[in-house]
Amino acid sequence: MQTVIECCAPLLDEPLGPEAATSLAEWYGVLADPTRLRLLSLISAAGEACAACDLVEPLGVSQPTVSHHLKVLRQAGLVESEKNGKWIYYRPVPERLGILSSALAG
Repeated sequence: MQTVIECCAPLLDEPLGPEAATSLAEWYGVLADPTRLRLLSLISAAGEACAACDLVEPLGVSQPTVSHHLKVLRQAGLVESEKNGKWIYYRPVPERLGILSSALAG
């Protein structure tokens, strides 16, 4: 996953360059899946969430399905994880979410 330049202007102010457009499209593609979008929403609202403890039941899907989607979000750099004992906790990456948000802001 490429890094979007932190200072890229919102889409409505000036056109994106090829690299920024590619990165943003990849991130938005990851979030185009409703389960991943809900996962990111749950994690962001809580600030931090345990994969098995906090995310399986609200989504109504199996733990392996949640793990798969979390892996995709992590590989895209939208969440980060930390193992604590046998549990893995996920946090949003505010800088990346800020880039996604500001890219569409007018």
